[in-house]
Amino acid sequence: MMGGLEIGAISLGILLVMLGVRWHVGVAMLVAGAICYWLVNGGDTRSLLFTLNNLVYARFSSYDLAVIPIFILMGQFAIHGGLSAALFRACASWIGHWRGGLAMSAAGACAGFGAICGSSLATATTMSQVALPELERYHYGQRLATGTVAAAGTLGILIPPSVPLIVYAVLTQESIAALFMAAIVPGLLAVAGYLLVIRIMAIRTMRGVARAPRHSWAERLISLRDIAPILVIFVVVIFGLYGGWANLTEAASIGAAACGVYAVWRGGMRWQGVYKSLVGTAEATAMIYLVVIGADLLNSGLALGQLPSTLAEWILSSGLAPLAVLMLILLIYLLLGCVMDSLSMIMLTIPIFYPIVMGLELFGLDASAKSIWFGIVALMVVEIGLITPPMGMNLFIVQKYSRGASLATVNRGILPFIGADVVRIAIVVFVPALSLVWL
Repeated sequence: MMGGLEIGAISLGILLVMLGVRWHVGVAMLVAGAICYWLVNGGDTRSLLFTLNNLVYARFSSYDLAVIPIFILMGQFAIHGGLSAALFRACASWIGHWRGGLAMSAAGACAGFGAICGSSLATATTMSQVALPELERYHYGQRLATGTVAAAGTLGILIPPSVPLIVYAVLTQESIAALFMAAIVPGLLAVAGYLLVIRIMAIRTMRGVARAPRHSWAERLISLRDIAPILVIFVVVIFGLYGGWANLTEAASIGAAACGVYAVWRGGMRWQGVYKSLVGTAEATAMIYLVVIGADLLNSGLALGQLPSTLAEWILSSGLAPLAVLMLILLIYLLLGCVMDSLSMIMLTIPIFYPIVMGLELFGLDASAKSIWFGIVALMVVEIGLITPPMGMNLFIVQKYSRGASLATVNRGILPFIGADVVRIAIVVFVPALSLVWL
């Protein structure tokens, strides 16, 4: 008879094989979890079915998970209502005439859109279609243009509301509101770092290139009017939570309703857009919930076989320095980011890595602060994984929508932004207070 550790290792191997042959990650985790749980229980099928039934009920009776489809619906309204174009125009009217200003506008629009959408892949896809044609029209180099959109597209995963942050909170039983507040300063650091990189690249590569025209103050004020409801949505969601006058579901519902009304009123969304938004929300929610159930079953099997706890005990007793263990975990996230989306990485790795990190002595943090800090750090590294050459998912999206840019060009364009990300992660890792300032 195999022990729980051997069964857990075999199940993870089966999972990797299924992912390698392009199975859907939710189905792969569900199958691997079923095999693991069935083997650990000595082939007892009734126990497997009973556990699966209880897991589904327990997970989907959670009040916190209800906010996921609401935030997704808010993002769908933003996509189909043309709000991304309004954000880009507003940023361009204020700073588009600077050297590199249109690229900075694209980064700012990605940050604003990420505050509504909460998905890096959706942000990169939408802003590629909005910003890249304008950048090409004003003769921005392909490396600068594609690198900007690919990197800034990752802001959707970090700037609240973020679906991966919600899932992390559910897995670790942390406060979603606390994690949203903890992500604000790192998110602002990310935007500032990208703007600095764009400015430096533009100064080096855009000498003699005509700049976009300067807009009048009247045009700038009109652009602010066009995006004012978006700012209100962000304020309602974030400060409603921070002020305590709205819980997460209430704030998300208000934000989604406001976004829908604005998309119809200013964005011109019609019944076809509403239909696509509802279908897109249903499809994305079903995919996320399938991943959640697959991960729950896999984690139950691994926990029953004591793989996570045994691995944590082995690492903690190995004599490795806590920072060395943390850096190894972050390196694994970078590698996984080349082949998996952010949500799948969080679901697969947190049940294994979280007990290890919580057992480490890091910067004198207590358990609650360490849990929130690690969630932000992990999410930032997952974010880099989406743009790590040569297989980062955002790179393929941007290359698809660019006119004639090769994947090699996109890979070279992203490198300065990865450098800024590495600096930012180092700052947040060694100065945990930056992600705990609001707590």
